[in-house]
Parts: sequence; structure tokens; C-alpha cells
Amino acid sequence: MIQFTCLREELMSAITVASRAVSQKSTIAALEGLLVSAGTNLLTLTGYNLDTGISVSMEAAVRESGSAVFPAKLFGDIIRRLPGEDVTVVVDEGYRVKIISGISSFSIMAYSADDYPSLPDVEFDKAVNIPQSVLKDMIAGTIFSVSENQARPIQTGCKFEIQGEEITVVAVDGFRLAMRREKIDNPDGRQMAFVAPSPALREVEKILSDTEEDASFILGTRHILFQVGNATLVCRLLEGEFLDWKGVIPKDHPINLEVGVRELTDSVERVSLIVSEKLKSPVRCTFGDNIAALRTSNSLGNAYDECPVEGSGGDMEIGFNCRYFLEALKAIPTDRIKLEMKTNLNPAVMRPLEGDAFLYMVLPVRLKAGG
Repeated sequence: MIQFTCLREELMSAITVASRAVSQKSTIAALEGLLVSAGTNLLTLTGYNLDTGISVSMEAAVRESGSAVFPAKLFGDIIRRLPGEDVTVVVDEGYRVKIISGISSFSIMAYSADDYPSLPDVEFDKAVNIPQSVLKDMIAGTIFSVSENQARPIQTGCKFEIQGEEITVVAVDGFRLAMRREKIDNPDGRQMAFVAPSPALREVEKILSDTEEDASFILGTRHILFQVGNATLVCRLLEGEFLDWKGVIPKDHPINLEVGVRELTDSVERVSLIVSEKLKSPVRCTFGDNIAALRTSNSLGNAYDECPVEGSGGDMEIGFNCRYFLEALKAIPTDRIKLEMKTNLNPAVMRPLEGDAFLYMVLPVRLKAGG
């Protein structure tokens, strides 16, 4: 027997977040549902797919405590369309569910929670705190560069490195590298490193808000737990040897240019208008004295544009995958950057004018003569 009453909007918000981890198809039928647990003035909703689990807690007037597994999509659809501000849910001994709000009422079936697996326990340790907006920007600014190659699963996630008062997040996929670095309050000076899978991090990014309120994470032996407001996400860490990312960044770069991010982004976007998934022609960049000439051509036509730069590239011509180049540019949080290059066969590196808050590296595309 379960009975509780709560605000409909708060319940809908909790369902939306927890449902992101509900398994779409599982050999364990319970995992295709949403675990609803009612305790003393507290309601907890959990979704779990054996890789990632999300729990959301909220206040509720609980008259009868207990747990049951609800059909996630149907439950969400019903709560979304109810007319009242409050909703009352009653589950009887036969797991028949009655949902009442305003003039509307529904009866559906739930299931026993006995077969619902427990989320992994993360060994208690001191949490690392970071403002939600900062963590959100760090994930968004790197996750697009994770590898999709399952042959090297370790690189399908983002690596977190914490050393002293700095946290660094890195993603690589063999063609590019994205790095973001921020200062954090780490009074114990702890050092840690782990690789979190990209699907879980995308869910963390969705839960995070653009607020200065802290999020936190606790590192376990095999899992990482993120706490964001009233939501908890736990996922298994990726195992293996992550790329020595510091070692692949070119140390010497005779070409150093200062570039406006918006201007370069606009130029690349214009010439890439004739590039498609079927016609993946690279953007050819020729860096001269205080100017970059960008062009591309394929069976659709030709495109040409220019972008002002500060410095000289010695008329070096280098080619880039348009999407990779644009994704890096759009992730840069400053107005101007240093663009460092060596030859047209070496990666291009984009850094801030001062400091080391970010680094984006894109490998060039070999250009065909006269293309």
C-alpha cells in the first residue's frame, strides 16, 4: 500500500529527470519502469539501466510508505496532462494505481519493487564541489570530442583530472582534442583522475543549471556519483589507459596568429554551406599576412571567404574537416584566441590569449593538389 499527495509540476519534473535512465529494453522487466519510493514526507523516483542510475527526491505528503515500479512513459504522460495543481497517487496491495488530480482520475497497473536492482553503492569520501554552471560549461565544452569508436571504449568518455585547486576535463577521438580547465575550492589538495562515460555525462549536463549553486561528485572504486540539487546520478567508470593527451600537443609552433573567434566561425560557416554528409569536402585555409583565405569546392559548387588575422602564416595552406573545426570554434568561451600551427600536416592548436583555461586541437586533412 502506498499513498501520497504532491505538487503535479514537481512530480512531472522528477519523472522527466529520472526517466532519462530508464532502460528502453532489458532482460529485467522492472528496469523498463520507474521505481517510486514513498517515505516520511519524501518521494524518490529512480531510473536505472545497469550503466547509469538517476534518483530524484522531492517533498510529498506521504500517508502510506512503500515502493512500486510504475510504467515510466504512461505515468509521465498522465501526470503531464492532469488539470490540477496537486496529484494524489494510491497503490493497493494488488499494485493497482489510482491517480487523482482535479476532476481527472486514472487507474493503471504497477509492479512489485522486489525485482528492481539496487543502485551501486559509492564508497563514502569527501565530495568535490564545483558551481553547476562551471561544470555544465566544462562538459559541454569537451563532450563533442569523445570518440565513437567502441574498439577503444576508454576514449568514449571524458577524463577528469583534479590536482590542487584545478580541475581539467579532456576528450579525444583521434582527430581532435578538447580541454577545459577551471579553478575549484579543494582545501585538502586532493588528486584524482577518472574517465566518465559520455552518455552519463550528457545526462549530468541536462540536469545541471546555469547557477552558482554547487554540484558535487564523489569518486568510488568503480563508480562516480554526481549530486545536483535533489538529483543523484551514479554511473560506472570507464577502465583502461586514456591517451597521453599532454604528449600529443605540439611543443613548437612557428606560426602564431591572433584570431577573432566570431569572425573565423562566420567564415567557416559560410564556406561550409556547400558541404554535406555526402560531400564532405574540407575547408582549405591559406594563412597569409593578416588575412586567412578560406575556400572549398565539390560537385555542388565553390565557396570563398576571407577572415582577418593578426600575424603571418607564410601563405601556408592547410585543410580541416568543417564540422570538427566549427565544433571547436563554437566551444571556445572567449572572443579572441591564439591559433598555433607548424605545418599543414601537424595539428592546429587554439588557446586563450592568456592562461590555460582551454585548448582545442584539430588534425588537418590531407589536401589533393589543385582541389
